[in-house]
Amino acid sequence: MPEHEDQHRTILALQEEIQQLKQAVVSHAVVDQAIGVVIARGRLPPEAAWAVLKEVSQHTNTKLRDVAEHVVQWPHCGWLPPEIGRALRTALERRTCPSGPAPHQ
Repeated sequence: MPEHEDQHRTILALQEEIQQLKQAVVSHAVVDQAIGVVIARGRLPPEAAWAVLKEVSQHTNTKLRDVAEHVVQWPHCGWLPPEIGRALRTALERRTCPSGPAPHQ
């Protein structure tokens, strides 16, 4: 029986790992989409857009994937949580060209 129990534990551990990997793939896709939104709104290169998302996450104490989900929905619904909106605006203003208008929330 111990061998059967070990196999059962191994199967459960592998199933849990598969779930975590699936969630990571979904989270990664949302973060990539959010980078695209920041690129479009801020007219930034991808590296700068990634840095903006990380900065917003750190300054608002919000998980990066949660920030990304809000940013991805932003063009559709026209709204961001106030704290995220302020942090995003500040991060974008710091990185955008002085000649271009600041993106609006």
